[in-house]
Amino acid sequence: MLRSALALWLALWNLLAFGAMGLDKWKARRQKWRIRERTLFLLAALGGSLGGLAGMAVFRHKTRHKKFWIGFSLLLLVQAGILAGLLRVL
Repeated sequence: MLRSALALWLALWNLLAFGAMGLDKWKARRQKWRIRERTLFLLAALGGSLGGLAGMAVFRHKTRHKKFWIGFSLLLLVQAGILAGLLRVL
Protein backbone atom coordinates (compact mmCIF):
# COMPACT_ATOMS: atom_id res chain seq x y z
CA MET A 1 0.00 0.00 0.00
CA LEU A 2 2.69 2.52 0.97
CA ARG A 3 4.88 1.52 -1.98
CA SER A 4 2.07 2.15 -4.44
CA ALA A 5 1.30 5.50 -2.79
CA LEU A 6 4.98 6.44 -3.07
CA ALA A 7 5.04 5.37 -6.73
CA LEU A 8 1.94 7.45 -7.43
CA TRP A 9 3.48 10.45 -5.62
CA LEU A 10 6.67 10.24 -7.68
CA ALA A 11 4.81 9.67 -10.95
CA LEU A 12 2.60 12.70 -10.32
CA TRP A 13 5.42 15.12 -9.49
CA ASN A 14 7.65 13.87 -12.30
CA LEU A 15 4.85 14.28 -14.85
CA LEU A 16 4.09 17.75 -13.51
CA ALA A 17 7.77 18.78 -13.62
CA PHE A 18 8.19 17.39 -17.14
CA GLY A 19 5.04 19.16 -18.31
CA ALA A 20 6.04 22.42 -16.64
CA MET A 21 9.35 22.42 -18.49
CA GLY A 22 7.54 21.88 -21.78
CA LEU A 23 4.95 24.54 -21.01
CA ASP A 24 7.62 27.05 -19.97
CA LYS A 25 9.52 26.41 -23.19
CA TRP A 26 6.31 26.91 -25.17
CA LYS A 27 5.65 30.17 -23.32
CA ALA A 28 9.23 31.34 -23.85
CA ARG A 29 8.94 30.91 -27.62
CA ARG A 30 5.73 32.92 -27.69
CA GLN A 31 6.93 35.62 -25.28
CA LYS A 32 4.15 34.80 -22.82
CA TRP A 33 4.10 35.01 -19.03
CA ARG A 34 6.60 32.39 -17.82
CA ILE A 35 6.63 29.86 -15.01
CA ARG A 36 8.80 31.08 -12.13
CA GLU A 37 12.12 29.34 -11.65
CA ARG A 38 11.31 28.73 -8.00
CA THR A 39 8.13 26.92 -9.08
CA LEU A 40 10.17 24.65 -11.36
CA PHE A 41 12.53 23.95 -8.48
CA LEU A 42 9.61 23.31 -6.12
CA LEU A 43 8.19 20.70 -8.51
CA ALA A 44 11.60 19.04 -8.65
CA ALA A 45 12.02 19.19 -4.87
CA LEU A 46 8.63 17.56 -4.26
CA GLY A 47 9.80 14.48 -6.17
CA GLY A 48 9.94 15.57 -9.79
CA SER A 49 13.67 16.00 -10.27
CA LEU A 50 13.91 13.19 -12.84
CA GLY A 51 10.95 14.60 -14.77
CA GLY A 52 12.52 18.05 -14.66
CA LEU A 53 15.82 16.76 -16.02
CA ALA A 54 13.99 14.79 -18.70
CA GLY A 55 12.01 17.91 -19.62
CA MET A 56 15.21 19.91 -19.88
CA ALA A 57 16.65 17.36 -22.28
CA VAL A 58 13.53 16.71 -24.37
CA PHE A 59 12.46 20.34 -24.74
CA ARG A 60 16.04 21.69 -24.72
CA HIS A 61 14.94 24.18 -22.09
CA LYS A 62 17.09 25.79 -19.39
CA THR A 63 20.05 23.71 -20.58
CA ARG A 64 22.42 26.68 -20.41
CA HIS A 65 21.51 27.37 -16.79
CA LYS A 66 23.99 25.52 -14.58
CA LYS A 67 21.84 26.04 -11.52
CA PHE A 68 19.15 23.88 -13.12
CA TRP A 69 21.49 21.06 -14.19
CA ILE A 70 23.30 21.05 -10.87
CA GLY A 71 20.24 21.70 -8.71
CA PHE A 72 18.01 19.10 -10.35
CA SER A 73 20.85 16.56 -10.40
CA LEU A 74 21.57 17.07 -6.70
CA LEU A 75 17.87 16.79 -5.90
CA LEU A 76 17.73 13.56 -7.88
CA LEU A 77 20.64 12.11 -5.91
CA VAL A 78 19.07 13.08 -2.60
CA GLN A 79 15.69 11.73 -3.65
CA ALA A 80 17.23 8.46 -4.86
CA GLY A 81 18.92 8.03 -1.49
CA ILE A 82 15.69 8.74 0.37
CA LEU A 83 13.81 6.36 -1.91
CA ALA A 84 16.36 3.60 -1.37
CA GLY A 85 16.08 4.07 2.39
CA LEU A 86 12.29 4.05 2.29
CA LEU A 87 12.15 0.93 0.15
CA ARG A 88 14.32 -0.91 2.67
CA VAL A 89 11.91 -0.01 5.45
CA LEU A 90 8.72 -0.66 3.49
